[in-house]
Amino acid sequence: MSFDVAALRAHFPALTDGAAHFDGPGGSQTPDVVAQAVAATMTQPMAIRGSVTQAERNADAVVVEARQAVADLTGGHPGGVVFGRSATALTYEFARALSAGWGAGDEVVVTRLDHDANIRPWVQAAEACGATVRWADFDPATGELDPATVGALLSDRTRLVALTGASNLLGTRPDVAAITALAHDAGALTWVDGVHLTAHAPVDVTALGADFFVCSPYKFLGPHVGCLVAAPELLETLHPEKLLPSSNAVPERFELGTLPYELLAGTTAAIDLIAAQAGAEGDRRSRLVAAMAAFEQHEDRLRERVEDGVRDLPGVTLWSRAALRTPTLLLTFDGRDAAEAHRALAERGVNAPAGSFYAIEASRHLGLGDAGGLRVGLAPYTDDADVDRLLAGLREWLAA
Repeated sequence: MSFDVAALRAHFPALTDGAAHFDGPGGSQTPDVVAQAVAATMTQPMAIRGSVTQAERNADAVVVEARQAVADLTGGHPGGVVFGRSATALTYEFARALSAGWGAGDEVVVTRLDHDANIRPWVQAAEACGATVRWADFDPATGELDPATVGALLSDRTRLVALTGASNLLGTRPDVAAITALAHDAGALTWVDGVHLTAHAPVDVTALGADFFVCSPYKFLGPHVGCLVAAPELLETLHPEKLLPSSNAVPERFELGTLPYELLAGTTAAIDLIAAQAGAEGDRRSRLVAAMAAFEQHEDRLRERVEDGVRDLPGVTLWSRAALRTPTLLLTFDGRDAAEAHRALAERGVNAPAGSFYAIEASRHLGLGDAGGLRVGLAPYTDDADVDRLLAGLREWLAA
C-alpha cells in the first residue's frame, strides 16, 4: 500500500516554518493529534490509578490503552510493556536488575555498532559485578555486523547479548534474528535496542528473538518517554529495587513512581495516527504493520534519491553502505568539517545535524573519532521537495 504524504504532513504544525527536517533520528516532529491528546489528558480529572473515582479510572484507562498500543506496534504482550523516562533510563534500570545475578566468570556481549545507551549500561554493570565484556566489531568498509562475529564470542558463560535493531549513525540493520538465535543456543538472554528500527520498519519482537526490546515514542511521532517490551513471565523472574509500598505486580514493579499519564496518552495517539495511514479496515496491529511497511517503502525511495545525489558531489564520502539499512546516511567531506555543513544547511532552511550522536564506538571504529559526520535522516513526513532542498544546499556549500 501507499499513503498520502501530504495529508500526513498536514498533521505537523512544526513543518509550517518552512524548514526541511532531516533530523528525525534525533527525534521526530510532533503531530497535532499527539499534542491534543497530551493536553486533553492534562486537563481532565486525573489521579493515582484506581477504580473508584472518575479521576482514578481516567488514569488507569490511559495506562492500559498505552500498553496495548505499544504491544500492537511491536507485536508484544501488553502485560509485558514497561514505561520509563527514556530507553536509556530503562536500560540502566534493567542492567542493574539483570546483573544482580552475574559474577566473576560471567560474560556479556556488546557491539560497536550500537548507540552508547546499549553499551555503557552493560559495560558498567559488568564492571560492578566482576563480569567480562566481549566486544563484537562491525566491518567499517560495509557497515555490516556479521552474526558469525557475535557467535564467535559466545560461550556457556554468556549471560546477555546486547545489540541494535538498527544503527542510529549508519542505518545498518543487522540480522537480529540470526544473532538472537545464536545467543539463545548459548543460553543467553538478548537485549535489542529498537529505538531507531521502530521508527522505520514493522517490528515483531517474537520474530526478532528479542527477550527485551526497547523503543522511544519520540522517534516515531510521539512524546518523550521510553518503552520496554518483554514476555510477562520473563519479567516475573526479575526483582528490581523499588519502594516498599509500590506494587509488586508485573509490569508495575519496574515503573518507579507515578507514570506520566499525559505522555502515555500521546504515545497512544502517535501509534493511532500511524495505524490510520493504512485506513480503517482490520485490527490495529495489522494496520500498523501495513502502515510501517508503506513508510519504509516511501523512505527507501527518498533515501535512494539522496544517495544518488551525493554520489555526484565532489569530496563526499557516504559511510552508510549496509545491504539492509534505514533511511539514515552518514556523510563526511574531504578537508571540511561536517559541522560546517550543518551550519550551512541550517542557513538554507535544512536541518541535518553533525556529530557522532552517542554512537561513539561506531564513529571511532570508522576512524572518524568523536566528531562523526553529517547525519541525514528521513522520516515518513519527508517529501521530494525536502530532498531537492537538501541536495541543492549541499551543492551550494561545496561550491562556495
